[in-house]
Amino acid sequence: MPRTPHEPRRNVTLPQARRIAVAAQGLARPRPVSVTMRQVDATIRRMGTLQIDSVNVLARSQFLPLFSRLGPYDQTLLARAAHTAPRRITEYWAHQAAFIPVALHPLFRWRMQAYAEEAWGSIRRAETQHAGLVHEVLAAIGDLGPITPSRLTVELGHDPASLRAHWGWNWNVVKTVCEFLFFTGQIATAARTSQFERVFDLPERVLPADVLGAPTPSVEEAHRRLVEIAARAHGIGTVKCLADYWRLKAAPTRRAVDELVEEGALVPVSVDGTPAYLHVEAAVPRRVRARALLSPFDPLVWERDRALWLFGFHYRIGIYTPAEQRVHGYYVLPFLLDGDLVGRVDLKADRASGRLLVQSAWQEPGAPMGTAEELAQELFSMADWLHLDDVVVASKGDLARELAACCVPGIHKGEVTDW
Repeated sequence: MPRTPHEPRRNVTLPQARRIAVAAQGLARPRPVSVTMRQVDATIRRMGTLQIDSVNVLARSQFLPLFSRLGPYDQTLLARAAHTAPRRITEYWAHQAAFIPVALHPLFRWRMQAYAEEAWGSIRRAETQHAGLVHEVLAAIGDLGPITPSRLTVELGHDPASLRAHWGWNWNVVKTVCEFLFFTGQIATAARTSQFERVFDLPERVLPADVLGAPTPSVEEAHRRLVEIAARAHGIGTVKCLADYWRLKAAPTRRAVDELVEEGALVPVSVDGTPAYLHVEAAVPRRVRARALLSPFDPLVWERDRALWLFGFHYRIGIYTPAEQRVHGYYVLPFLLDGDLVGRVDLKADRASGRLLVQSAWQEPGAPMGTAEELAQELFSMADWLHLDDVVVASKGDLARELAACCVPGIHKGEVTDW
């Protein structure tokens, strides 16, 4: 039954909320012995999205959430799901650049049409500043088929020089126009090159016909469905959590939440005094058994205020921070054990030497005994998945020496070093 306006909110404790969140994200499910496409597909549909990131110091971020939930798997399964017909997932600006199930593509048509408000500067200005080139690029992609912006730049005889020169995205004008056409849904991502460059094509040559032919939801319906998916994926969350999942604005998210409460899909709760919403189908387990290294862009932790609220875990990664200001390292992964974030490690895949480098290792206050052993086993599994032979632990961090001692001789050499 829908909740009446004056009905008191049910209280959910923080430990309960953590377990709900972990279970909703599929992190407490037993890992399969062998991972199939069906399991990859089901995992992505459970989460709703995989954020894409180009940083490859360990593994590109879109690959890591599947490892966290499924264990070692063949990474080509993700490429097949995204780039081989019949495509199961596609790219769009959902939660940043992301993979989404193809069935969700129509839910973002409002964003494609609202680029003037939703897109950022260079993309938003492309249509007015480069109107002729927009038509030229679209026609060329139609004629040439799947093509990268760099190759298209050559084909059209444009200057490959970037429009700006600093640490950010150094796009030339053809790349900028391609991104405008992608944001507005006029082209789609057909593949990625080995250098991680997008290969663009027309949507009708990328997306399934039933997706292209699906009715366009109203803006209100799209928001309602997106918020419901976010709530199902989170299990429990505040309005801010639910808005952040798809980078929605606060006001339409609030309206969607109210409608979903009225429909009975969301249950208003209080998490030790913080107003939140529980998905009606969320499991509320008495305990969870989970062990996972989490990408910095994993849905469980990507909203940093949520990580602090739910887990008491203050989290910033170092890739956006000057080296002298980094506290825990450059590419730091939280370590989930059962219902808590109990540690963090700065990881690097040294492919030349075949080693997984643990450049620092830290435990959280209150981390249980045995944290180092559990973390070591997860590192061994990750090293195997990445085809690395050894785990090498540096001496930095309050968990480093204990972690190194847990590396098992004959499986992976544990070694403490002062690089």
